[in-house]
Amino acid sequence: MSAAPVHGHHDDRQPIARTQDGVAAALPPAQRMEFYREMGEASDETIGGVLRRWWLRAELYRDPEGDRIHDEIQAGTAPGVSAAAFLRQLRAR
Repeated sequence: MSAAPVHGHHDDRQPIARTQDGVAAALPPAQRMEFYREMGEASDETIGGVLRRWWLRAELYRDPEGDRIHDEIQAGTAPGVSAAAFLRQLRAR
């Protein structure tokens, strides 16, 4: 049996709570205000997606490789394909 955490945290850090307060606390101050702005503008239908997207960003900010990964994604040089390209491939099949 493995002692590895179920959710992918391989150090002593606690996972970021998937709540508005948990995400806000994990974000850098410069990003926190943008998060609150988007949450405040979200409708009933979109608020869950806003929270998920920012939770993923907060996880990325905590990753020591996060800046490199973010830069590669923005530059289009990250391994893999974008979600849009993947969906186009699925539709073409």
